[in-house]
Amino acid sequence: MPFEHYIQKGAQKLRLGYTTGTCAALAAKAAAEMLLTGLMAETVSLTTPKGLDVTVPVLGASFDDKQAACAVRKDAGDDPDVTDGMLVCALVSRADEPGIMIDGGIGVGRVTKPGLNQPVGAAAINTVPRRMIAEEVAHICQRVRYTGGLTVVISIPEGEKRAKKTFNEKLGIKGGLSVLGTSGIVEPMSTQALIDCIGLELRALAAEGHRSVVLTPGNYGTAFLSRFPKLRAAPTVKFSNFIGEALRFAVQSGFQKILIVGHLGKLVKLAGGIMNTHSGEADCRAEILAAHAALCGAGQLTVRAIMDSASTDACVDILMQAGIQDEVLKSLLSKIEEQLQRKTGEVAEIGAVLFSNTYGFLGQTASAASLIESFGWEENK
Repeated sequence: MPFEHYIQKGAQKLRLGYTTGTCAALAAKAAAEMLLTGLMAETVSLTTPKGLDVTVPVLGASFDDKQAACAVRKDAGDDPDVTDGMLVCALVSRADEPGIMIDGGIGVGRVTKPGLNQPVGAAAINTVPRRMIAEEVAHICQRVRYTGGLTVVISIPEGEKRAKKTFNEKLGIKGGLSVLGTSGIVEPMSTQALIDCIGLELRALAAEGHRSVVLTPGNYGTAFLSRFPKLRAAPTVKFSNFIGEALRFAVQSGFQKILIVGHLGKLVKLAGGIMNTHSGEADCRAEILAAHAALCGAGQLTVRAIMDSASTDACVDILMQAGIQDEVLKSLLSKIEEQLQRKTGEVAEIGAVLFSNTYGFLGQTASAASLIESFGWEENK
């Protein structure tokens, strides 16, 4: 039975899904009901924290007088989620001690580093899913007037395999997937999920004791970092388009030195105070470069050529032909540094390095050189 809830994203109508946390709570509820009533239901339902009801088939059910097990299949809707279609299983057993104890089994990761949602050694079942599981199982206990204890073990048979396509290993979650979700609902192509992941990575690094970090938009940036020996081992976080959010998380996490390394096509926007660099939010690449070229004395023909350019690499080519690329890039970097300092205040030292896929290294802010040196110190301390 498909989950028939939708959102509109531009011209697209996209179907919502439900999280692994919702699946775990549904499976635990169904298993608890089988164990405590002796009845096997075909479906199980709950209301998510977002307020949407989810009803799913109960799969692979089995039970006796001591324990019950069943599974629910994950439905991520139209989101390209690596967990879509997998089984999330729950084994509910009677316990000697009162209360509801929750743990992870096969395919659910274990936390190995501090700074994550759960303490080191715990199953990677986050706070909201734990609460959902406990509440759904408690409702069954109250309904049948059961006052004894129960143990709930969540497992994901394909979890370890699918976890290889996630950030879990890097974050310090070993052996499987995390059971996640704050609203209980998956929104297709959720930008919030990306932003949350950036914050999670930065908090995890801070919990390990790091106070210096390199932020880069993506794979181009991480590849370019190999040119800086002092940065090869530096803790690095990809921010995609969300530089403003990444800076906010970095400051909140206590980072004292922040170096941004990125392609001109992304970082040029920072000079205009644009902190979400997605083209759908704002572009202005040519306009910003043209403005700095004009400030540096470029003539109308040069400014017009920059405005008509299809890429920032083409803009650099025009600046080189006009013989003003160094002056313009210096002006641009000065403005980038000003905007970054405004964003972080006096809490952290911050700088940026610009590069181009065609021309390689283009320049760096005044503070970047000393920051790069300090990363070498942190690596060897």
